[in-house]
Amino acid sequence: MCLKLDKIRYTKVAQSLAHPKTAHKRFKFCVYLMMILLLFGCSKSKTENPDAITITFWHSFVASTIPALNDLIEQFETEYPDIKINAQYVPTGDALIQKLITAIQSRTAPDISWIHSDFLADLVDADAIYEMAHFINGENGLADDEIKDIYPALLQYASLRKKLYSIPMEATNLALIYNKDLMRKAGLNPENPPRNWDELREYAVTLSDDFNNDGKFDQIGFFVPIFPASGPLSGWMMWQWIPYLWQAGGYIVNEEQTEVLYNSEAGVQALTLWKEIYDKLNLKTFTADYDVAFASKRVAMSMDGPWNLPRFNTMLKNLDWAFAPLPAGPAKQATVVGGEYLVIFKQSPNPDAAWTFIKWIIRPDVQARWAMKSGYLPVRKSVSKVPEFVEYLNEHPNFKVFVDQMDVAQVQRPLDNYGLQITRHIAEAIEAATLGGMEPREALNRSAEKSNQLLRSLNTNSDN
Repeated sequence: MCLKLDKIRYTKVAQSLAHPKTAHKRFKFCVYLMMILLLFGCSKSKTENPDAITITFWHSFVASTIPALNDLIEQFETEYPDIKINAQYVPTGDALIQKLITAIQSRTAPDISWIHSDFLADLVDADAIYEMAHFINGENGLADDEIKDIYPALLQYASLRKKLYSIPMEATNLALIYNKDLMRKAGLNPENPPRNWDELREYAVTLSDDFNNDGKFDQIGFFVPIFPASGPLSGWMMWQWIPYLWQAGGYIVNEEQTEVLYNSEAGVQALTLWKEIYDKLNLKTFTADYDVAFASKRVAMSMDGPWNLPRFNTMLKNLDWAFAPLPAGPAKQATVVGGEYLVIFKQSPNPDAAWTFIKWIIRPDVQARWAMKSGYLPVRKSVSKVPEFVEYLNEHPNFKVFVDQMDVAQVQRPLDNYGLQITRHIAEAIEAATLGGMEPREALNRSAEKSNQLLRSLNTNSDN
């Protein structure tokens, strides 16, 4: 009861009032003190449930996302006062997966963890996480139409070997960012960014300028993201190239995962596009820090994701800029989708409460609020019908570009074996064709041979 102060606090106040030399001087202070204690006691009893189940949730959200996460958790705990979420930050990448593996071995795994999709194989092989069918088909499950409401590309990433082991929490994709002022200056319509590869080639050249006529472009029309294949940004380079492979109708690997396909005609077309622009603009001499160059009006177009919108709104506040869908290729329009996923560990003492939190997170109204506050994209199609979200999209057209692109977002076909090595092989081909000057077909074939040797070794080992 909120009027029940503890005995020690009452005793000290009473002793103070009883002392003849201090009673008059301290009377008002004690009254104020008692009022504060009463208010504190009332507030505490309303917000804390001593019998609540505590769910430990590991995540790797950056500092700018933490306020949105705290808002999310506060809303959940208000609706579910019997469950408390203990959110703990863990650095992402190798640090997170190593910490998870160590926790599994020491039986100190969290109830829920935020993971990248490529962590799934390690966690599934360790028999550490639940298959989501355990909860989806249960009493507090999800209907078929709710599952189908999640973007298919995200469900594919959330699965391993055709089984669903995680639930997407948010999504991202890749779009074209461009400077409207530079387009006007070049005589182009700033409301009509490039819509296909031909226009991308044309705009890339038109928007480039050599201010001092020294043979090097001081302003480039389109930044082709070339980084060393052996460096930390090789995966980021490959992630930006893969939409072009898809736009040409290609894939990285066949469905049986027995042979890579990135050296197909589609792969040659995609890498040729990048090489042509890279060579034409002589990007070997240009900085790799594209975002700083974009802010300095030295880059007219590049690619980026919604996670940078909050930063760009401040960093680019003196520029007239916008996002647009990635230009369509000869086969179709496509972008790459990413995101983070939530898994429930079998060591959790309260898996059903953990599932309650995950199921709540993907509720359309919650996804809308989370997206508007965090800058991530919603994982369900029906979120676009939430009135507040519709209004938000009308007021934030750059964010709307990414939401709309989810309809053409794709994911890589599964690579259950040698995924990291094959990704490195693709990065080596991109580097060889641009920095190394090799013909795209030759560079891709050389890398594909190394990839296929790895895949053939699997068949050899299985035969033995």
